[in-house]
Amino acid sequence: MVGAAPGLKHAAQIASIALTLGVPVALSAFAPIVLAATTSYVPSGSCRDGRPHGAYELRMPDGQLRVAGAFNQGKRTGTFLFWTGAGVRIALLPFDDDVLSGTVALWYSTGSPKSEPKRKLETVYAAGLPAGGVRSWYPDGRARGDYRYTHGALTEARAWNERGSPLSETDARAMAARDSNLDEQFYSTLEAIVRDHPPPCDDDGKRT
Repeated sequence: MVGAAPGLKHAAQIASIALTLGVPVALSAFAPIVLAATTSYVPSGSCRDGRPHGAYELRMPDGQLRVAGAFNQGKRTGTFLFWTGAGVRIALLPFDDDVLSGTVALWYSTGSPKSEPKRKLETVYAAGLPAGGVRSWYPDGRARGDYRYTHGALTEARAWNERGSPLSETDARAMAARDSNLDEQFYSTLEAIVRDHPPPCDDDGKRT
């Protein structure tokens, strides 16, 4: 089944990134990734009227920064960045009024925090839906996928295997669908980590 191996490798790579966040993963060739955040985090930030408002950080108990972003009256706004426990940047999620909007970026979790991580994915979102180009790369930098979406619907798809050989349009579209499903689950997991660890606020909206 041409194109299946790249799809499964993509799933394994997403699983690897998830594990660096302390997220258990169940993965098989015929089942999606099941993600559930269980790692302990220490949130910090400010609040207004009982809701998160302003700069936000999420750290490990040892002080390692894992997430940085900002809220506006309880809603995520601007860029949220995510790092592994080793300090390697792995994700950038942009928000406008609490929904994905802008260029999402993922990087491979391997490497050193002192060097630029290897890019894995770039995709454009508008109002929470894919709305533009999606580009992905293999760990060695070779092109993996080049898709285009309009209002969340796939309109064009090109893809390559690890040797650089192009896949058929049918296989490219199938890989795009698999990638989209896995990536959406991963975004949801990252968002859940933030949602489940808001900055501590008391009933009067003051930072605690």
